[in-house]
Amino acid sequence: MLQEKLEKLIADNNLSMPEVTPDIPHGDMPGDKVEIGEDHIKKANVILKALIPMMAEQAKKENKNKFVLTVCGGSGVGKSEIASLLSYYFNQNGIGSYTMSGDNYPFRIPMYNDAERLRVFRYEGIRKMLSDGVYTEERFKTLHGFMKNGDDANKNHVAEYPWMASYLEGGRMGLEGYLGTPNETNFKEVEAILNQFKAGDEKIFMKRMGREDTELWYSEIDFSEVNVLIIEWTHGNNDSFTGVDIPVLLNSTPEETLAHRKARNRDGAIDSPFTTMVLEIEQELLKSQAHKAKIIISKGGELWNYDDYKVNMGLC
Repeated sequence: MLQEKLEKLIADNNLSMPEVTPDIPHGDMPGDKVEIGEDHIKKANVILKALIPMMAEQAKKENKNKFVLTVCGGSGVGKSEIASLLSYYFNQNGIGSYTMSGDNYPFRIPMYNDAERLRVFRYEGIRKMLSDGVYTEERFKTLHGFMKNGDDANKNHVAEYPWMASYLEGGRMGLEGYLGTPNETNFKEVEAILNQFKAGDEKIFMKRMGREDTELWYSEIDFSEVNVLIIEWTHGNNDSFTGVDIPVLLNSTPEETLAHRKARNRDGAIDSPFTTMVLEIEQELLKSQAHKAKIIISKGGELWNYDDYKVNMGLC
């Protein structure tokens, strides 16, 4: 029983954190780059020491033998690396674990999803200009020039073109209604997988999504020896699905997230005004859901409770 394994680890004070090698198993997102550094190892060790007693208590209280954990946080904050480390440590301590990437579950591959985000932003921006009575064909010519340069989400344009405030407001509202919502991501499919896992299904088909339109398939995964399913995902603490037992939040500010992304060279327009807006909206989503996190860890590797989080994020 999982409860007995967890309690024995606590009683024997025998939690093994073996040396980490570059080839440890990681999440199931095709082509994802996982580069584990000392900072990731430090944070994973702190998280694991907090997780084990929390899981043991919950297993005893609820007679639970299957756990779903999520590692969530801003883009590029280290979710893939830390989730991979946690799975590795669990497996090395005799507790079967599997790492699932939530990035496999948007409705569209990354290229098309990025295009849809931009379409929503631009469409809703123009609709807001129309509803505010500031749209003219001449102004659209100016706006179209910004669009062609990938600069139409730039707040600095408002100083010279005040009507741009309407466009930016509408575009941001449109993005807020798309990012991290069931319009973008198939949360029902994720929830169905968690239900199958907790019901004890030994074989589950898991979605795989690459970066090309031909790279979409399912792989059958053997869960017969798996007690812990770890989801690494920005939206792992989202209100749009249920089934998570312990959400772990890796905290970062939008500025820190952008720095992480630059270091990883995640995409070609990494510091564009549009990307910055997306990261800001992601951050607001994370803030709104942070109260549900059972474990919050700071950028410096310190454990926070929600009150600590509010103070450090200027929410009180």
